[in-house]
Amino acid sequence: MLPPAGTGANPGFANFAGFTAILIWASLALLSRVASLVPPLQVTALSFSVSAVLGLGFLMLRKELGVLRQPGVVWLHGVGGLFGYHALYFAALGLAPVAEANLLNYLWPLLIVLFSSVLLGLRLGVAHWIGLVLGGVGCGLLLARGARFGIQDRAVLGYMFALGAGVVWALYSVLSNRLSRVPSGAIAGFCAATAILAGIMHILFEATVTPDALAWLAIGAMGIGPVGAAFFLWDIGMKRGDPRLLGTLAYATPVLSTLLLGVAGYAALTPMLLVAAGLVAAGGLIASRG
Repeated sequence: MLPPAGTGANPGFANFAGFTAILIWASLALLSRVASLVPPLQVTALSFSVSAVLGLGFLMLRKELGVLRQPGVVWLHGVGGLFGYHALYFAALGLAPVAEANLLNYLWPLLIVLFSSVLLGLRLGVAHWIGLVLGGVGCGLLLARGARFGIQDRAVLGYMFALGAGVVWALYSVLSNRLSRVPSGAIAGFCAATAILAGIMHILFEATVTPDALAWLAIGAMGIGPVGAAFFLWDIGMKRGDPRLLGTLAYATPVLSTLLLGVAGYAALTPMLLVAAGLVAAGGLIASRG
């Protein structure tokens, strides 16, 4: 657990915290692949249960459970962001081809930058636009391989869910800045609510699978990292850092994810991956100058 956003979190530290969340999220694809025999909503429920138990346990030790007493709008924002994003994303994967769904979903870094201007009034300079374009092109080159958008009813609905997931995550991220007085510890409660809702959805729509030892390790690692610490770090970054910069740097997530999958033997390490990584790195460097 981390100190509450807004209490000693300077912009430099906050940007570093947000970028660390991006690096942690890069491991999610690999961990999901290891636990791929377990249905996605079940994985979501179990991994968020891990993060909730750890987060709530930490708050209990520090006698800070009072941070969970937040207005309804805060809970709507937190649970709507965490559960809403995952529910829409998994629904998209169930209806649309993976390549197309991921391509639409990963519009959220672009949307974060645009929403930062529209909703927060942050100016977008030339460096931000150049960095955003370079990062977007690099991410697009990687994700667009094999994408063939069709017009089947199920696929179109899946595209809408994927785009909706990107919009939900971008809004959740940017609007966190408007709730900067809410301690990051409250995310432990949002994780608990997400685990409960995902569990209900799993019971309604999926068949339960008993994870093997390796899958349990992967699910535990998810709860500690990508759906645990990463959310707290991202919260600090969005509340006290520069969402324009972090939105651009977020394009590194699918590139680093593919790199990790390649190192683990689940994906091919191609020249295109290196080109995408270079473009994303250049985009982040230029955006940081803004």
